[in-house]
Amino acid sequence: MRLSKYLSKHLRHRPDRLGLELGAGGWVAVDALLEACARQRFPISRKELEDVVARNDKVRFAFDPSGTLIRAQQGHSVPVDLLLEPIKPPAELYHGTPERNLKAILCEGLRSMGRHHVHLSADEATASTVGRRRGRPVVLVVDARAMRRDGWNFYRSGNGVWLVEHVPPRYLSRCHLGAQ
Repeated sequence: MRLSKYLSKHLRHRPDRLGLELGAGGWVAVDALLEACARQRFPISRKELEDVVARNDKVRFAFDPSGTLIRAQQGHSVPVDLLLEPIKPPAELYHGTPERNLKAILCEGLRSMGRHHVHLSADEATASTVGRRRGRPVVLVVDARAMRRDGWNFYRSGNGVWLVEHVPPRYLSRCHLGAQ
């Protein structure tokens, strides 16, 4: 958990603190990352890095096919082009949030909140789990079909998270799950 949080911080938000610069696609050389971590007195072995990539329940990180580069899949707050291509989404996507955020979201829509994109789930259960992290969850249904028809681009990260720049309120409705 500690290693995953450390990597998230530096591969998504503060690569500069390790003296790293994210390349195209958000990739950074594995060797450079390991060396930078060691310089910051947070040594990580190649095996530990492989384990956190393989075992992270949200698949937050990925190696390139050669295994020489690593990146965070999404959630960046630093300028980076993840080189994702627009893709047709399912008709509906879902967003989980704590209940206390509902009023603001219904007024302003879903905003990226300092990140590149709003994160959406393909199913209600995942969205509910995401919303539960910080309080009582509410799941919102995103009319992705209408958004796409109206010109919005959707992307899907390597771990299946759906991404969009913003979701205006007119495309949102509350999901009525028995578990909520």
